[in-house]
Amino acid sequence: MAIQFLPIIKALAPYIAQVATSAVPAFTSKPEAAVKVDPLLVKQIEELQSAALQNAESIHVLAEKMQQAIQQIEAAAQIANKQVTAYKTMLFVSFGLSIAAMSACIYLLVR
Repeated sequence: MAIQFLPIIKALAPYIAQVATSAVPAFTSKPEAAVKVDPLLVKQIEELQSAALQNAESIHVLAEKMQQAIQQIEAAAQIANKQVTAYKTMLFVSFGLSIAAMSACIYLLVR
């Protein structure tokens, strides 16, 4: 596939520099004097910039609050894990005591 494009690239290579030198001025900024500035457009651009700044600040505040919420959720999860382990311990101790009590009752009934 690249072999088919090689002759085309070789034929166009001398003209690429000429096209680039003629196209670059079209993409450069024009001097301030040549451009008419519409006051309404300037005002709209300023409003958009201020709105973008406010959005950025709001996103920053939201990110901080989300980070705090996540930290609080993690702390609550650690507390919940400690409670679950405590409840499991109490459950196993109560099962052990109930088995011991049942064993004592069965022993006394059989005796």
